[in-house]
Amino acid sequence: MLFDYSKADADSVSEAVETAISRSEALIDGIVSVSGDRTLGNTMKPLEEVIRLGAIAYGQGPFLGQVAQDEEVRVAARAGEERLEKWGLDLISRRDLYEAVRDFSTRADVDISLNPAEEDDMVGEYARALEFALRDFRLAGHELSASDRARVQKLKSRLVTLGVKFSAALAEYEDYLEVSHQDLAGMSDSYIAQLKAGESEGTYRITMSYPDVIPFMENSPRRDLREKLAFKFGNRAREENTPILQEVLSLRARIAELFGVGSWAHYGMVTKMALSPEVVEAFYQSIEAPLTEAALLELEAMGRILEADGHPLPLQPWDRAYCHTEQLKREYQVDPLEVAAYFPLEQVVDGMFGITAQVFGLRYQPIEAPVWHPEVKAYRITDTASGELLAHFYMDLHPREGKFGHAAAFPLAPSGLDLEGASHRPVSAMVANLTRPTDEAPALLLHDEVVTLFHEFGHILHMSLSKANLARFSGSRTEWDFVEAPSQIMENWCWIPEVLERFARHHVTGEAIPSDLVSRLAEARNLNVGLFNLRQIMLGSIDMELHTTLNPVDLEDVLRQKSAIGLVPHHEGTFMPASFGHLLGGYDAGYYGYLWAEVFGQDMFSRFSEKGVLSAEVGMEYRRKVLEPGGTKDAHDLLVDFLGRAPENEAFFRKLGLGGC
Repeated sequence: MLFDYSKADADSVSEAVETAISRSEALIDGIVSVSGDRTLGNTMKPLEEVIRLGAIAYGQGPFLGQVAQDEEVRVAARAGEERLEKWGLDLISRRDLYEAVRDFSTRADVDISLNPAEEDDMVGEYARALEFALRDFRLAGHELSASDRARVQKLKSRLVTLGVKFSAALAEYEDYLEVSHQDLAGMSDSYIAQLKAGESEGTYRITMSYPDVIPFMENSPRRDLREKLAFKFGNRAREENTPILQEVLSLRARIAELFGVGSWAHYGMVTKMALSPEVVEAFYQSIEAPLTEAALLELEAMGRILEADGHPLPLQPWDRAYCHTEQLKREYQVDPLEVAAYFPLEQVVDGMFGITAQVFGLRYQPIEAPVWHPEVKAYRITDTASGELLAHFYMDLHPREGKFGHAAAFPLAPSGLDLEGASHRPVSAMVANLTRPTDEAPALLLHDEVVTLFHEFGHILHMSLSKANLARFSGSRTEWDFVEAPSQIMENWCWIPEVLERFARHHVTGEAIPSDLVSRLAEARNLNVGLFNLRQIMLGSIDMELHTTLNPVDLEDVLRQKSAIGLVPHHEGTFMPASFGHLLGGYDAGYYGYLWAEVFGQDMFSRFSEKGVLSAEVGMEYRRKVLEPGGTKDAHDLLVDFLGRAPENEAFFRKLGLGGC
């Protein structure tokens, strides 16, 4: 039975967290009080149940801080998130619990009883769980002195508080650019219709939501207004979050010092595929040169657009999106607004369901379920062949005040077995900020929004198709720099003519998208690919620069220096890191994972390219070998199993149109 979100209030949010903590405390008390031999049943199984209870509590409580309409509920949910995370820190810092798990690991027969090679998957998962638990205890400081361990715990507790504050400041931040109807020349009627009214009669507000900002930056010929809007957008939550970020970086450096490692990145990356920042630097160096060569030519082409419109060079940050759109129109005869007319939201969702149902052997059914907002829709996923229930998920796709401002997939309940051996299927939610419907038209998605939808649905499938028996390994709980691969692979279907022609139909006439328009759209896929990916390297380099030193850094100096990588000048007076949620959202010393994972995503998609982009044979193999295992195996092993070889980067460079490297 799904959780009743319609009845969630501030009290229920707190109760969800406190109930999970209370039940978990009883289990932990049982573990540490064992007097006889330590076994799976009295040590590892209750420990894994604690992890499962915490994951469920997040979905019923803290998650609502991202989506609840009631501010009181959001505040309570964030307090619950802080409470749950700090309790988790207290738990992993407990010496008696560490000693219990350590003692279990040193049993004379433990290697035999937990041999991953045995046929019983549960045996192998518990062996991996034991390995991960011991690693987590080490990262909590159990190989340090008691005093240093206490310092680590205190510092991490403060980091939790700061992370919640950072996220809240960004979600609750409000600002807008007030414009006249004349200022909106070049913008579509549907865009203008969804804008809020301004203070003065006949004016409009362009808020900081993506459906307001992105279309304006892409389509407005008013360079002066694009600059003003970019300035506001680039300073979101600056006053609140800059001191938070500075303190966070200081605390992370102090933790790294206590562990005697070179930096926060060196401390945390032991859990990732790349293992060290040096590997990331080598990865960037391997791809930066060909991207820069392409980007320099792209800059020249964008400059010609500016000059043709009578604007002086150089290209500025507020020009990129506009010039890109103008290139689409002038060089490829692709008007993003014309394309959007063929992508009404419900039609795109149905098409996405149809494609993934065919390729992965799935069936989707909308269901009536108590949700947190009237716009939210709930679905059930079953296996086509067996009819087995696989998962439930929610879709919350439009912006509103106080809601998470970007696009993400959230795990609400894990797959796996509980302490009594009962099986549970996962629940997740896609939260996005896509274009809204208006009184005159349905929600018409820009093609970029279609790509976002498919990307996030890749995360939903990763979470939904998990066959992991332990919550610790459910769904996307893999190495953090592999998490984006199952979402990156999904983006490919958004560019393939035979796929788009299946569901892209005009919202008024019902006519299929013209094949020549689809072909031109596909041809434009790599337009400005060098600049886009250099920006990804720039963002990843900012992240790494902040996390590979133990010394204080000048944040604005780092921002200016690393902006040079992207070849576009820094927008002076703005401070993007204050709204760079990844820095405090789990991607610290990990933003590189987007490009890193795309290499794997493209390599995996090459198998579809060889066998057929809608091949159910390849799709089912991908489902079984990559999605279903979740974190039960190392990501590298999943890749080798599916690819039949070690992963390579050739497909990544082919996708970029840059050849091999």
